[in-house]
Amino acid sequence: MDVTTLAEVTGNIGTVGYGLAAVGPGIGLGILIGKTIEGMARQPEVAGQLRTTMFIGIAFVEVLALLGLVAGFIVPA
Repeated sequence: MDVTTLAEVTGNIGTVGYGLAAVGPGIGLGILIGKTIEGMARQPEVAGQLRTTMFIGIAFVEVLALLGLVAGFIVPA
Protein backbone atom coordinates (compact mmCIF):
# COMPACT_ATOMS: atom_id res chain seq x y z
CA MET A 1 0.00 0.00 0.00
CA ASP A 2 1.43 3.36 -1.08
CA VAL A 3 1.22 6.22 1.38
CA THR A 4 1.34 9.71 -0.08
CA THR A 5 1.69 12.97 1.75
CA LEU A 6 -1.37 15.12 1.26
CA ALA A 7 -0.13 18.10 3.23
CA GLU A 8 3.02 19.06 5.03
CA VAL A 9 3.37 21.63 7.77
CA THR A 10 6.65 23.48 7.63
CA GLY A 11 7.91 26.46 9.56
CA ASN A 12 7.14 27.54 13.07
CA ILE A 13 3.87 26.21 14.46
CA GLY A 14 3.86 29.26 16.78
CA THR A 15 2.52 31.31 13.88
CA VAL A 16 -0.64 29.20 13.92
CA GLY A 17 -0.89 29.74 17.66
CA TYR A 18 -0.63 33.48 17.25
CA GLY A 19 -3.27 33.42 14.55
CA LEU A 20 -5.62 31.68 16.95
CA ALA A 21 -4.60 34.02 19.79
CA ALA A 22 -5.48 37.05 17.65
CA VAL A 23 -9.08 35.91 17.19
CA GLY A 24 -10.06 36.53 20.83
CA PRO A 25 -8.83 40.13 21.03
CA GLY A 26 -10.36 40.83 17.63
CA ILE A 27 -13.77 39.74 18.86
CA GLY A 28 -13.22 41.60 22.13
CA LEU A 29 -12.37 44.85 20.33
CA GLY A 30 -15.44 44.56 18.14
CA ILE A 31 -17.72 44.12 21.13
CA LEU A 32 -15.98 46.85 23.17
CA ILE A 33 -16.07 49.50 20.45
CA GLY A 34 -19.59 48.57 19.35
CA LYS A 35 -21.00 48.86 22.85
CA THR A 36 -19.20 52.16 23.42
CA ILE A 37 -20.69 53.64 20.25
CA GLU A 38 -24.09 52.31 21.28
CA GLY A 39 -23.72 53.99 24.68
CA MET A 40 -22.67 57.28 23.06
CA ALA A 41 -25.71 57.15 20.79
CA ARG A 42 -28.02 56.57 23.75
CA GLN A 43 -26.48 59.20 26.04
CA PRO A 44 -24.35 61.75 24.15
CA GLU A 45 -23.64 63.71 27.34
CA VAL A 46 -21.36 60.96 28.69
CA ALA A 47 -19.44 60.47 25.43
CA GLY A 48 -16.18 61.80 26.89
CA GLN A 49 -16.24 59.44 29.86
CA LEU A 50 -17.20 56.48 27.67
CA ARG A 51 -14.40 57.27 25.22
CA THR A 52 -11.82 57.38 28.01
CA THR A 53 -13.03 54.09 29.45
CA MET A 54 -13.04 52.54 25.97
CA PHE A 55 -9.39 53.45 25.38
CA ILE A 56 -8.40 51.88 28.71
CA GLY A 57 -10.31 48.75 27.71
CA ILE A 58 -8.65 48.70 24.29
CA ALA A 59 -5.24 48.80 25.98
CA PHE A 60 -6.09 45.74 28.08
CA VAL A 61 -7.47 43.82 25.10
CA GLU A 62 -4.40 44.62 23.00
CA VAL A 63 -2.17 43.27 25.78
CA LEU A 64 -3.83 39.89 25.22
CA ALA A 65 -2.85 39.96 21.56
CA LEU A 66 0.73 40.90 22.43
CA LEU A 67 0.90 38.09 25.01
CA GLY A 68 -0.16 35.66 22.29
CA LEU A 69 2.59 36.94 20.03
CA VAL A 70 5.24 36.71 22.76
CA ALA A 71 4.09 33.23 23.79
CA GLY A 72 4.59 32.07 20.21
CA PHE A 73 8.25 33.06 20.41
CA ILE A 74 8.90 31.84 23.96
CA VAL A 75 7.29 28.39 23.81
CA PRO A 76 9.50 26.11 21.76
CA ALA A 77 7.84 24.30 18.89
